[in-house]
Amino acid sequence: MNSTKENLQVLFEDNHIIIVNKRSGDITQGDKTGDQPLSDVIKAYVKEKYNKPGEVFIGTVHRLDRPTSGIVIFARTSKALTRLNKMLRDKIIDKTYWALVKNAPNKASDTLTNFLKKDTKKNKSFVYKKEIEGSKKATLHYTVLKKLENYSLLEIDLETGRHHQIRTQLSHIGSVIKGDLKYGASRSNKDGSISLHARKIKFIHPVSKEEIAITAPTPIDVIWNACC
Repeated sequence: MNSTKENLQVLFEDNHIIIVNKRSGDITQGDKTGDQPLSDVIKAYVKEKYNKPGEVFIGTVHRLDRPTSGIVIFARTSKALTRLNKMLRDKIIDKTYWALVKNAPNKASDTLTNFLKKDTKKNKSFVYKKEIEGSKKATLHYTVLKKLENYSLLEIDLETGRHHQIRTQLSHIGSVIKGDLKYGASRSNKDGSISLHARKIKFIHPVSKEEIAITAPTPIDVIWNACC
């Protein structure tokens, strides 16, 4: 699935940043597939909307896994990109995710701390109770927001941003994300997505210094709709 200017869902934009609601299946930045990335779609959108001559600058601040949906920030200026990258490193951008899981965790809310190691060949991360060579500490906080007949809705706040962190840690406690075959789901979602959504983001604007708080609508889907 590739986005176009016509189906791009812009949640916020000004002279320095643009925030979009990524659809599952879209890639944030160019990769080996050769599929058109969101960064290129946004360049075309900005060029057309503002009648920009020449090359348009769009900087990728962070990424979401291809089958994941939700909020992604892009920078429209090099100044904003530099400052946003530093804010990410300093962990002062608050990101909240929603996940639909098949089996609710035993606790209504909890903090999960593990050591994760990425297997590059498998493009998958694995959990270790203790630190091993090449592993990184991963911490998240979750709360069960709603229980449906077959699934539960979890809200997740990340302390760290590791490869496939939410997918790996939830799978480790038996709460596999709906549609996530790689981490133990019994079947895929029809559209190839996994039911993980970057729901909210909050940060201080890198230039104007105003607080930005954005919430991204969930995908149009019967189960997601039942959660909102």
